[in-house]
Amino acid sequence: MITGIHTLIYSNDAKKDRAFFRDVLGFKGVDAGEGWLIFALPPAELGVHPADAEESHEMYLMCDDVEKTIEELKAKGIQCSDVHNAGWGLLTSITLPSGGKLGMYQPRHKMAIDAHRTRYSIH
Repeated sequence: MITGIHTLIYSNDAKKDRAFFRDVLGFKGVDAGEGWLIFALPPAELGVHPADAEESHEMYLMCDDVEKTIEELKAKGIQCSDVHNAGWGLLTSITLPSGGKLGMYQPRHKMAIDAHRTRYSIH
């Protein structure tokens, strides 16, 4: 049986990006050895979309209120792109300390995860 999903982010400065997930987003995790942090994630969903060309995979953080979350991140010195209404959600991207981009959105679609799930808050 499948027991979970392990997601990877490849980074040009993994140490800084790990600190971002730990210190800015407040994700809890374990040290798998030599500073390799593995984080527990909030509940997740998986959507499978048809590919127009070459297959690719994406990862987005989800939030309840994209504008509020952007303000919370700005207060921590984290930059986000302008919000774009993608129809299925209000979409922005977070600039990670390494310079990489990570999508984040406020869903406007039915969600597979329970509405009473554990929520992470930026602290």
